Amino acid sequence: MGDILDVIKSRKSVKKYKSDPVPKALIEKIVEAGTYAPSGKNWQSPIILAVTNKEIRDELSRLNFMSDSDKRVDPFYGAPVVLVVLADKSKHTYIYDGSLVMENMLLEAHSLGLGACWIHRAKETFETDEGKAILKKLGIEGEYEGIGNCIVGYPDMTPLEKPRKENWIYWIE
Repeated sequence: MGDILDVIKSRKSVKKYKSDPVPKALIEKIVEAGTYAPSGKNWQSPIILAVTNKEIRDELSRLNFMSDSDKRVDPFYGAPVVLVVLADKSKHTYIYDGSLVMENMLLEAHSLGLGACWIHRAKETFETDEGKAILKKLGIEGEYEGIGNCIVGYPDMTPLEKPRKENWIYWIE
């Protein structure tokens, strides 16, 4: 078994992707890793939408877009796969549960040699009528809140190493 700390330390957010499709077998491994994340009282409140359909992926990009200039930029940085994590709001640990799913998927994507990045605004996306319609079309009922979008693909960049801040850990012995 490999050293998980090496995977954790070498994972970086990728913000530029090749258009090459990701094999379904790799996506299956990534989402499976998400299903093994810890969750409060083992409620397993999150669900994952594994989006490889370009039309739906582009629709999610459009819904996620937040303009801070006149320049329109793909918030998913060209990644061909979007793994949306939503979680059942009736479980009080849902945000934490969904966040752990995101982390497991980010680490697994990296361990498979893929790039990945957490993209926010899943909550806002699925609060829209269009976002709710996507869930309804999939037969997903209940009070689900978007936690995050895990974009995945083959990197078209080398992420920079950023040093850890000082005073991160305070020992109490």
